[in-house]
Amino acid sequence: MSSKILDSFLKENLDDLKEKGLFNVIDPLQSANGPMIKISGNELINLSSNNYLGLATDERLKEVATKATEEFGVGAGAVRTINGTLELHTKLEETIAEFKHTEAAIAYQSGFNCNMAAISAVMDKNDAILSDELNHASIIDGCRLSKAKIIRVNHSDMDDLRAKAKEATESGLYNKVMVITDGVFSMDGDVAKLPEIVEIAEEFDLITYVDDAHGSGVLGKGAGTVKHFGLSDKVDFQIGTLSKAIGVVGGYVAGKKELIEWLKVRSRPFLFSTALPPADIAASKKAIEILMESTELHDRLWENGNYLKKGLKDLGFNIGESETPITPCIIGNEKLTQQFSKRLYEEGVYAKSIVFPTVPQGTGRVRNMPTAAHTKEMLDNAIAIYEKVGKELGVI
Repeated sequence: MSSKILDSFLKENLDDLKEKGLFNVIDPLQSANGPMIKISGNELINLSSNNYLGLATDERLKEVATKATEEFGVGAGAVRTINGTLELHTKLEETIAEFKHTEAAIAYQSGFNCNMAAISAVMDKNDAILSDELNHASIIDGCRLSKAKIIRVNHSDMDDLRAKAKEATESGLYNKVMVITDGVFSMDGDVAKLPEIVEIAEEFDLITYVDDAHGSGVLGKGAGTVKHFGLSDKVDFQIGTLSKAIGVVGGYVAGKKELIEWLKVRSRPFLFSTALPPADIAASKKAIEILMESTELHDRLWENGNYLKKGLKDLGFNIGESETPITPCIIGNEKLTQQFSKRLYEEGVYAKSIVFPTVPQGTGRVRNMPTAAHTKEMLDNAIAIYEKVGKELGVI
């Protein structure tokens, strides 16, 4: 018999979320996560995937993943520090370091794990972290886990960052002070002001930490936001995922050799969680090699992103201040946002609504993620459906 207190808590809070239009329904896919997807028997134009370069379904990645499974099995069999480190892991980390222009790299099971691992391995209760207010949830949780003093910085506000960096360093209260930012902010598509952040960091001797989950494969001709600004030797921690532009699963930290050595002996997800499986390691390595060999997929992504952006903006949609292919249509009201997403689905476009607590209340949006795999015909069809639904619901 279940707890009455738990039953009451769950019912009351689930009902409240549904009433406010904040309850998220998960739609299982009946197909691969490509430019077109199948849900409940319906074929839909997919504008909700992080599969920026279309590599999640790339035949070259499938081939090396199959070969790695046949040779090494379906699982690594242990944590990395016992005997779960395959030669494949080492080769992947060498490739990541080359890709990110750093001395070394370490691979983790997810991008979320990276932030839980890396922040708390270096920062503690005697330190402070300057964190952009729009940083990803995994950064926020990683900061909390470290027990460091968290100092919230207004979004991309360099005057606020400078003032708080000065106050924190001159207070004498902290052994170390770190500044953390997303490279690309995933809900709005804007890019961190890394040159200014690095300048302030150098002035106040701050540790620099950039989570480039949505920048790797997208900016810097694929190498990411840090490379885009020519700051590869100025940023201490470069965080990335293997699950977005790379198309597989996992995450990594790239930086100096000594930092990576420290993370291998002190970051808990590395020490206490089974290593990434062989197929994913081999596929990730292949994806990164493809990005280093050619900018074809990167260039196609930007072409499609700019095309969709112009189409939606010309219709009168508020697409915010995005500087990347991420294209939000900001609607505002949570219930209207969810209704808009539902109507798009009914017309043949899968673009999920994003509402509080993922974004601030009153800034609900449908977030569009065009990829290198979309055709112009798909995007034209999506734009036409946006026009129909936008007029129907009074959004444009």
